[in-house]
Amino acid sequence: MKRSLFLLMALLVAMLAKAVDYPYLVFTNTSGTNTVLSVSDMTLTVSGSELRVTNAEGTISFVLTELASMQFSKDGTLLALKEVLDADKPVQLFTLTGQSVGIYDNLKDAVQRNNAGVYVIKQGTKSQQIVIK
Repeated sequence: MKRSLFLLMALLVAMLAKAVDYPYLVFTNTSGTNTVLSVSDMTLTVSGSELRVTNAEGTISFVLTELASMQFSKDGTLLALKEVLDADKPVQLFTLTGQSVGIYDNLKDAVQRNNAGVYVIKQGTKSQQIVIK
């Protein structure tokens, strides 16, 4: 189940982020370490409990249970959610299947009023995937 959810998240992120504009994919493990990889000729393969990422530079494997997130990047760095979205302005929340969950007064309200899960949060023309725990 986790593998399927992870692949679904990866596909959704790829569609929302328009990977052509983002030449890097940053993988963050549960200890907070980032691995930055070029998306040039990239393929993602799940085998057992591992995610294998192959690109023009080679192949690297990640243990799925140790992988916290992956995010496209323009320069290999990650932006915090607060830097992408204005925490005090209204936001709209969507499920990974694209169904609208609701419109909220601010980011904090959206997080507090929803169940744990993975969502896409949108504010104006900006959107980002979030995990509510």
